[in-house]
Amino acid sequence: MKATELLRRRIPYSDVSFAELVLWPLPAPLAGSAHTYKYRLAYVVRGVCVLRYDNESGKGDHRHFRGRQSGHTFDGVDKLLASFQRDIERINREDSDI
Repeated sequence: MKATELLRRRIPYSDVSFAELVLWPLPAPLAGSAHTYKYRLAYVVRGVCVLRYDNESGKGDHRHFRGRQSGHTFDGVDKLLASFQRDIERINREDSDI
C-alpha cells in the first residue's frame, strides 16, 4: 500500500533559508521506528541542509544537526515539529547573518 502525504510544506525564513516539511502516515511502523509515520523535516541555508529530522527504514528516528547525526525520541507529530522549530531558532540565533 502506498502512503498518502499528510503534509508537504516549504516555509521561507529569509532570502537564503527555508524549511521543508514532509510527513506521511503509514499502515505499520518502519523498521527501527515504533510509530506509524514517515517524515523528513529539513532546514536549508544557502543551499546546504544544516538540519534534518527523519526516520529512514532500519535507521529509526534521528537528527542531523550541522553535519552530526544523533538519535531522537519521537513523541508525536506536535513535539517533533516543536523540536525542529527550536533547532531552527537556535541556528538562526547562533548564525545571525541568516
